[in-house]
Amino acid sequence: MNFRIIGEINDIETIAVGNSIRELERLRKVYGSSRWRKLKGIATIQLEDGTVYRAEVHWYEAHGLGKKEMKIKYILE
Repeated sequence: MNFRIIGEINDIETIAVGNSIRELERLRKVYGSSRWRKLKGIATIQLEDGTVYRAEVHWYEAHGLGKKEMKIKYILE
């Protein structure tokens, strides 16, 4: 599902760090070795069809690489 973030991501929390991430080996192969974290937060998103929702989003992040593989976990509204 394609979407874009409108505005800022709020209430950011770390879910997992380093070896606690199940996808760590794949992330390192695809994006490179770094200190990976899995995070979640609340954001306003816009779907491809133009509808706007508040949603919980999850993503992976590494220092110097930024946010990778962002996905919608739950629609809140």
